[in-house]
Amino acid sequence: MNDATRGTGGPGDGTRAVRAGLPEPVKHEPTLPGPVFAAHFHLPGDPTGPYTYGRDENPTWTLLERAIGELEAPGRDDVEALVFASGMAAISAVLFSQLRAGDAVVLPDDGYQALPLARAQLEAYGIEVRTAPTGGDAQLEVLDGAKLLWIETPSNPGLDVCDVRRLADAAHAQGALVAVDNTLATPLGQRPLELGADFAVASGTKQLTGHGDVLLGYVTGHDAGAMAAVRRWRKIVGAIPGPMEAWLAHRSIATLQLRVERQNTTALRLAEALRERPEVTGLRYPGLPDDPSHKIASQQMRRYGCVVSFTLPSRERADRFLDALRLVDDATSFGGVRSTAERRGRWGGDAVAEGFVRFSVGAEDSEDLIADVLRALDVTAD
Repeated sequence: MNDATRGTGGPGDGTRAVRAGLPEPVKHEPTLPGPVFAAHFHLPGDPTGPYTYGRDENPTWTLLERAIGELEAPGRDDVEALVFASGMAAISAVLFSQLRAGDAVVLPDDGYQALPLARAQLEAYGIEVRTAPTGGDAQLEVLDGAKLLWIETPSNPGLDVCDVRRLADAAHAQGALVAVDNTLATPLGQRPLELGADFAVASGTKQLTGHGDVLLGYVTGHDAGAMAAVRRWRKIVGAIPGPMEAWLAHRSIATLQLRVERQNTTALRLAEALRERPEVTGLRYPGLPDDPSHKIASQQMRRYGCVVSFTLPSRERADRFLDALRLVDDATSFGGVRSTAERRGRWGGDAVAEGFVRFSVGAEDSEDLIADVLRALDVTAD
């Protein structure tokens, strides 16, 4: 794995996360100011200054956006971050602000479950949608003439990884923009903008905030014109986060490095334990040396994520396994401090086997969590 703390220089990830986006200290004021609840602001005379109306900007968003920018692109002053009401709001803002009727976009065919909904809407607007798998950089094969390439790496839920720099270079050579869904990796796992992407997009609902109590999304980018279009889209549709959600997210970022380190370490240990189980097939975790994605993941990722995927022999076995777990909640989403797992086939939108399990490793003691998983496998054996 690449250097997991220093990256391109400057403070380590823990130091950066703890201090990201904080304002200059003011005597007798809190380190992180509380959420600003305001629909409008005092605005005598001409509308100059940073804050005019609550749909457009908010001081609490400003601090959070600054924090996210410092994590996704440390040391860069040309990167802008914009926060949204959810990950899908952020995804939609990039897609619908950059594409017009007659354009072509390349999406992964193994990406987040809601992408097909976006695809249907794009096609309704006269936009050509092409798809290809994440693995093997297969999106290169359908890139010709596209306006935008959308990458999701690692993919959710299959955990395939593609070469972001290779894809970005190919896309830019043809004049296409590149967006990378960085939700599963987090900015402490990989930095798409450093790998050549124009946008890094993520659901902050997941590991960024990490407590399963906030819906949030964000877009970061370095092209001023492209980001102005994203900002305009947010204004048009009003897909804004509440100030309390933004404040909770910023508060949670302070522990991001601690949570990521713990969860990534346990995820690798869990994957190693599952590898020894005969009833487990299709095990995927990019941190495993024998995982199909490990080679490229080790070149572009600094940490491999908190999600492990695997398949049990049947739908019934998977359901029994999930029911037998004591330290793991049967819930969708991932990245929280409490471990969750689910049989993804129950939603019907992913091309996975009926016994496919997406397991999100939390912050429990590694020994306790792994023991619980192995016990659940034992007691549900056929």
